[in-house]
Amino acid sequence: MAPGSRSPGERSPGPGPKDCDRTEPTRYPDPAVKWGTGARRPGPEATIDTQDEPTESTARDGWALIGRQLLAQRWGLLAGVVAGLCWTAAKVSVPKLVELAIDQGIEPGDRHQISRYAWLIAGAAVVCAFFTGLRRYSAFREARFAEAVLRDRLFAHLARLHFAYHDGQQTGQLMSRANNDLQQIQNAVVLVPLTIANLATVLAVLVVLLTIDPILTVLALGSLPAVNYLAKRFSQKLHPTMVGVQQESAELSAVVEETVAGIRVVKGFAAEDTQRRRLGKEADDLYEVSMDGARIRSTYWPALELLPNIGLIMVLGYGGHQVIEGHLALGSLVAFNAYVVLLVWPLRMLGWIVAMSQRAAASAQRVHEVLVTDPEVVSPAHPQQLPATGGAVSFAGVRFGYSTGAPPVLEGFDLEVPAGQTIALVGATASGKSTVAKLLPRFYDIDAGSIRLDGVDVGALSLPDLRRAVGLVFEETFLFSDTIAANIAFADPDAPADAIVRAARLAGAHQFISELPHGYDTEIGERGFSLSGGQRQRIAIARAILADPRVLILDDATSAVDPTKEHEIRDALTEVMRDRTTIVIAHRPATIALAERVVLVGGGRIIADGTHIGLLASSAEYREVLASAAAREEQARHATLTGDGGAPTPAAADLTEAAP
Repeated sequence: MAPGSRSPGERSPGPGPKDCDRTEPTRYPDPAVKWGTGARRPGPEATIDTQDEPTESTARDGWALIGRQLLAQRWGLLAGVVAGLCWTAAKVSVPKLVELAIDQGIEPGDRHQISRYAWLIAGAAVVCAFFTGLRRYSAFREARFAEAVLRDRLFAHLARLHFAYHDGQQTGQLMSRANNDLQQIQNAVVLVPLTIANLATVLAVLVVLLTIDPILTVLALGSLPAVNYLAKRFSQKLHPTMVGVQQESAELSAVVEETVAGIRVVKGFAAEDTQRRRLGKEADDLYEVSMDGARIRSTYWPALELLPNIGLIMVLGYGGHQVIEGHLALGSLVAFNAYVVLLVWPLRMLGWIVAMSQRAAASAQRVHEVLVTDPEVVSPAHPQQLPATGGAVSFAGVRFGYSTGAPPVLEGFDLEVPAGQTIALVGATASGKSTVAKLLPRFYDIDAGSIRLDGVDVGALSLPDLRRAVGLVFEETFLFSDTIAANIAFADPDAPADAIVRAARLAGAHQFISELPHGYDTEIGERGFSLSGGQRQRIAIARAILADPRVLILDDATSAVDPTKEHEIRDALTEVMRDRTTIVIAHRPATIALAERVVLVGGGRIIADGTHIGLLASSAEYREVLASAAAREEQARHATLTGDGGAPTPAAADLTEAAP
């Protein structure tokens, strides 16, 4: 079995600060040993829920994630809590000072005492204002820090996760977790110092009220059991709805992201209305689940607002009679009412805190689902080193499939490529050519067999070393929204300017780059769509050249280039491939002719091996593959010119019939 794979039920003990450095031993045992006789390595479907909602992640997991982050920031939060307690002390002192001002100043008519307590109340207000600012600053500082730490951790983990994981995920879903969900967690962290301060206020006020009049206290707080019961019910009802809100928000983000990323396809097929309907459906779903939450809030929140005020009414009724009968001082009643008013706001906030915390727990649960996903492809604990030079590649008895239960893409695949040789992999669609290119840099782990680079099993190499040794130019060129120089130097951002220019010259890109308004400093926009297909491809080749790999893989690197411009790419490739092991995946004869050796792939294994001229003469399958590829290309060109995707043109039909 491939290195780094794990049993279907195996789970991580949970993410931690050192997860980035986690490695696993390198072994290639028989898959049947771990998976059982006839079993296969789990593919994306086996390890990732296609609905992106793993059942094993619960609200408790979300709370645990928040709790671990709060524990890591305990000292910063403690500073906010201390500021909150000082605010509480100042706030709670004001009604007592008012009571003393009434009883010792207003009742006996002592102006000096009135002035004295007025200044004390003003001082308490200043202290309260100061610590209000400090408390809120501390709360927001820690909240933003928690959001930044979790976002960095989530991004780093997503970058570590294997290709199969990303194959099964929507980009919009992952973006929603990295933005919307983390924003909800940040909102919850803000509440921590504020909630503790409110709790301290309730406790302090309760103690003071008991010292003034126990019976009045019971009347004032008689509604608390009902408030507690309603808050618990509110929390239980609201959490599933908040999970739904976050999920539907992610679905909506996914549609927006796909539409924006694929805007050329959308416009090319006049599918704006289709995407608008998709967006409308997701927006309606989000509206419905949000309204479910609104209905729950409208049911419980009014009661949570009303109940604390009932205590205030009862205090005025009973306390007023006590003052009239002379059993209670007027100042004590005024202070008591002021304290009850202090209680009202924290109790009224309870509903809001419950709603915010449940949404944060739902968001943390979704973030937790990503963080506990283990990378299936990892570096070994004790990696081996490659020899200083080389480039020899060996596939021996390789079996591989992308998912469990599906037929393997490669079965008994054997290939030996000496260092410095250029070979072309040719085959029909879905024959496994591109899979070979993905397995050598270990984008996926194989089910059986071995893959070696210069005699070292790729599973025994650290992933950074392996992927620096194997450079790829993909069929679909991806350039970043940055300067041309930054795109070429992507693998080595500190590369000197002369190295960048040299790579561009070797790739045949220097001339057109020099003709651009800002040369190598030209910003090329998202995905480089401001450049032609051939220009983007040459920049991608320059990017691979600058990395200076010992093995270069060109996965149909000229397929997106017009045949009239293909010679420019071929000229660049000829220079790049000299004295470098190169694997070319191609279907155009002119590109195939660049290779010293041609390997025909079919049925997941090699069915012919020779030179281009030799296979044309000896292999009917090879001629048929080339003719079919030419027919498809001619049909695609005809459809582009006429807008008709129907039957192939006569020229394409002739090519097809010419194949034996």
